[in-house]
Amino acid sequence: MIGYVTLGTNDLARAAAFYDELLKEVGARRLWEFPRGIAWGVAEDKPSLCIMTPFDGRPASVGNGVMVALAAKSREQVGRVHARALALGGTDEGAVGPRGDGFYAGYFRDLDGNKLDVFCLG
Repeated sequence: MIGYVTLGTNDLARAAAFYDELLKEVGARRLWEFPRGIAWGVAEDKPSLCIMTPFDGRPASVGNGVMVALAAKSREQVGRVHARALALGGTDEGAVGPRGDGFYAGYFRDLDGNKLDVFCLG
């Protein structure tokens, strides 16, 4: 159902460097790019994550209640992605750990303040 999710950025080059390194951890690569944005994914026919400067030219801002969830294959991968996000300058929004029946996650914000989590089931 979801084709792609877009997060705003005020510094495309800085955000691109962050996501190039972070999304390697889940096997994603750049699928396409153009002057205002870049998209990463694992395949052209799967959902992707995009970063873009706003179309209206105004500064990007963080949406209250908006979060993007990155699927991981294991608890170990959850830990690696979360740790990598923090090492790349992201901020912690919730340590890695169990969050209820079979849900395991870690939460962080990217360099522009967008909230993401990385999770696995089981």
